[in-house]
Amino acid sequence: MALEAVGGAALGAVFGTLLDGVIAVSSKTIMFKTHLRDLKFTMDSFQQVDEDVRQHPNILFRPIPGLERFRIQMKKGVQLVDKCSKVRPWKLNAFKKLIYTSKLVALNASLNTLLSVLTVHVISDLRARVIDVETTLNQIDANIVAQYQNQNQNQIRGWCAIPEPPPFTVGLDVHVEELKMELLKDEASMLVVTGLGGCGKTTLAQKICKDQKVKEKFKGNLFFVTVSKKSNCLVVQELCQKTGSLVPSFQEEAIAFNWLQEFLNETGQDPLLLVLDDVSPGSDSLLDKLDEFKRPNHNILVTSRVKFPRFGPAYLLGTLEPGDAMTLFRHSASRSDRSSYIPDNLAEQIVQHCKGFPLAITTIGRSVCEQPTEIWEKRVAELSKGSSILDSEDYFLACLKSSLDALDERMPIIKECFIDLALFPEDRSIPAVALIDLWAELYGLDKDSWSIVNIHELTNRNLANLVTRNGKTEMDGYYSEHFVTQHDMLRNLAIHQIGQDEIGKEKRLIIDICGDNLPKWWTEQKIKPKMTRSLSISTDGLSSEKWHDMHLPKAEVLVLNFQTENYGLPKFVKKMSKLKVLIVTNYGVFQADLSNFKLLGSLANLKRIRLERISIPSISKNSMQLKSLQKISLFMCSIGQAFSNSSIQILEAFPNLVELNIDYCNDLVELPVKICDLIRLKKLSITNCHKLFRLPEEIGKLEGLEVLRLRSCTDLVKLPGSIKDLTKLHLLDIYKCFSIKELPEDIGEMSGLEKINMGQCSRLQELPVSVLNLVELREVICDDYTENLWGEPFKSNLTKIKISVVKEDFNLNWLHKL
Repeated sequence: MALEAVGGAALGAVFGTLLDGVIAVSSKTIMFKTHLRDLKFTMDSFQQVDEDVRQHPNILFRPIPGLERFRIQMKKGVQLVDKCSKVRPWKLNAFKKLIYTSKLVALNASLNTLLSVLTVHVISDLRARVIDVETTLNQIDANIVAQYQNQNQNQIRGWCAIPEPPPFTVGLDVHVEELKMELLKDEASMLVVTGLGGCGKTTLAQKICKDQKVKEKFKGNLFFVTVSKKSNCLVVQELCQKTGSLVPSFQEEAIAFNWLQEFLNETGQDPLLLVLDDVSPGSDSLLDKLDEFKRPNHNILVTSRVKFPRFGPAYLLGTLEPGDAMTLFRHSASRSDRSSYIPDNLAEQIVQHCKGFPLAITTIGRSVCEQPTEIWEKRVAELSKGSSILDSEDYFLACLKSSLDALDERMPIIKECFIDLALFPEDRSIPAVALIDLWAELYGLDKDSWSIVNIHELTNRNLANLVTRNGKTEMDGYYSEHFVTQHDMLRNLAIHQIGQDEIGKEKRLIIDICGDNLPKWWTEQKIKPKMTRSLSISTDGLSSEKWHDMHLPKAEVLVLNFQTENYGLPKFVKKMSKLKVLIVTNYGVFQADLSNFKLLGSLANLKRIRLERISIPSISKNSMQLKSLQKISLFMCSIGQAFSNSSIQILEAFPNLVELNIDYCNDLVELPVKICDLIRLKKLSITNCHKLFRLPEEIGKLEGLEVLRLRSCTDLVKLPGSIKDLTKLHLLDIYKCFSIKELPEDIGEMSGLEKINMGQCSRLQELPVSVLNLVELREVICDDYTENLWGEPFKSNLTKIKISVVKEDFNLNWLHKL
């Protein structure tokens, strides 16, 4: 056989043994049936190469070096198949099943690689030794070599043939039409179709290639190459095969790219469509070269789980609409040769749990096809109790998990950040500033922008969505209007990852309490210490007074989520000696009274506190000292007269506080004077507090303040004159402070001021002359109206200032995305 001809008798022998084992096990076991069938299909493909070798007995094929690793992999494959034959479904746990499945998938991928190498080698030897190349090509099966059967008829066959899309698809017609319009334009383009694994990107690309208008335009210059994790050299070799050209052995990437450039140049002005399917993040350089080499009328269609933003806006392929999802499920769960009874109520519940993923719908549909109603009911019951489709559908899990596997190799911290999103409740938007607090302490991301970069990385890989107000990204560190959303199935994937290994369990513990049902392990008398670094507890009403004790000696992050009007911090918080970050979020409608806040007084390492929809007066009565606390964030909290009428000495309570954020606290009318005692404060942000009309004159005492942000405080009438004493302030943000009519006369004494944001300050009439003394001022952000205030004499004297005019886009579309 061909393997013996180029790799020796040992390689051929172990291949035969493996094939015999696959055939034998496939006929006996119901476990792994799909993967064993795929494996046999791949091994059967070798027979066609054997046929070509047998047809040329006089040709001495060159040995291929480096095939020893394939022999070893196949030898291990023999052992793996033998283990699979001995598995009994009732004895196999989900984890071991996933391991065997992953190994079978890896073995199949290895054999596919060997098949590609072998085919390229055989074709190369045949072409090199036969004078009549065209005659030889016609003797090699069309499924092995790409060639044109009839150039005049512009038909494509052989390896150049486009893979057939599934015979039944839903929800793709609109996407086909939209992308087709772009591809039919007479201009060069690179379109990136992106989405999660299992959303139908490959099927969409196949349907586009089969469209009649697309075929008429591109004729014979239509090529479909699956990239996956192949090297650039192998991808170019495969493209070379599909063109019917002599396949060189590319030893270096530069040589492969030279061939690619020559090929595109030879195509000239003829329309060309190159589809690169399943492009991984490591293939950036290939896309760079294609973008550099492409000629007019050349189109490149890329499908990937990554967005590759530098090539333009990606086309996002989302999940299915409910109607399409149900149609696909009914098709998958029924036999094509006869009608099948599908219980409506059970089908609707299963489809709901599939979250619109075509692959999940198809996989679970096939698993319940022709099954008795009891099987359907059991599956629905399991899903309703919190079980995930990922726990039972290995192929879908492997497909979705592959996005994380890529992060394992390149960006392990990004993977950790992805899993951290599961600390927040399902179907809730996550404030980016909450993630900033987490990641600063867990991973040492000292700059807020570094965390935002990680969110962008997750977004580019379709593992999360970043939603910003009006779609704008701030450049001065204001991230309070940045929110992260995530598909429910991705959250399930993160939770699945946490439970797969002991290391994951040590990093995070997520507890969802429904009603009075506590986890069984928590109610046991002899509870062991939990070594987790991050703890998240979500409850729909059960009081923390009824919670059992818990020992968390290593916990650094505590996320508490609830929906009641009264909530008490759990008593075990007092013993969380290493706690650094506390995030308390009330998802109810009204602000909640928070009790047991004094427990925090014993936490010597607590650095960051974020409270959402909490009544601050309920906690300001407690006298405590948090020496390590550096940052407090209050969102939609009820402040009232907090601290004003309290005996608490705020500087003693928070001696090292450097950042205070107050956002959407609508009952804040006047900033408490005691805030001005926080002399170590570097950043004071009071935003979207529409009733705030006065700042205390004592604000000038905050001599270390570097950032003062007052944006969208629409009733704020003026800035106090003492602001001139803030000589270290480098950013002043009064964006959308509609009521401010003038700036302090002595504002020019703010010698450190570098940037002012004064957009939408429509009542501001003029600038004080002292502005000319702001020698460090470098940037002013304004609108069309306030730009006019910076005319003479300021324009000619402050020559180093950059005036940025921001066009406001007034719409609420960003809220819809949340």
